Amino acid sequence: MDHERIKTLSNKFKKKSPQEILEWAVDNFWPDVAMCSSFQTNSVPLLHMISQVKHNMRVLFLDTGFHFPETLAFKEKLRKAWGLNIMELRPKMGKEEITRKFGKELYRHNPDLCCFIHKVEPLAKTLRGLGAWITGIRLTQTAQRAQANILELHPDGLVKINPLLYWTEDGFWQYMQENELPSHPLYSQGYLSIGCAPCTQPVGSGESERAGRWAGSDKIECGLHTIFPRSE
Repeated sequence: MDHERIKTLSNKFKKKSPQEILEWAVDNFWPDVAMCSSFQTNSVPLLHMISQVKHNMRVLFLDTGFHFPETLAFKEKLRKAWGLNIMELRPKMGKEEITRKFGKELYRHNPDLCCFIHKVEPLAKTLRGLGAWITGIRLTQTAQRAQANILELHPDGLVKINPLLYWTEDGFWQYMQENELPSHPLYSQGYLSIGCAPCTQPVGSGESERAGRWAGSDKIECGLHTIFPRSE
């Protein structure tokens, strides 16, 4: 697909439901399409939709080795409940090699490099064999995501699909409640957005949902949605 086709479809999809967008993705890219998920509360609606639209679609999970035990348990709970086809991605270097090359606690002194090694690089390697990847990002989450489109074209031809992009917070919770979907076990403790344990803390009253990610720094994205270039 070229840029003009992607732009036209992206505008058209603003009036489509996430399920219709997912069905289009399956019709046009199967089997070379996968969803990427962190298995936090924000991930649940899209995982639920995938289980209904195409239950055996690959769900890519970046196993960094730093996840909360609750995240791993929640992932397994949803796998069993919905029959998810989860593919776990890991960095090419082990923890000992990373420590030898870059020192202890890389996530503290160079979080961008840590995210690149543990998340961006493994995902990029897997995506090279696909035609499209699906994410659950929404416009309201960060300033960078506010610039996104429902469909985005990578320079190598890979199509990024964001079916929930225009969902509001109310729409998100309406879907959760109507379908009686579970939240991540730590959500009730103030962990509104969850990544790796060393870089995530509860959100205070009145703070944005991602305020607990890399708190005390300017970092607000791991790089999956900013390092990979998008079409204009």
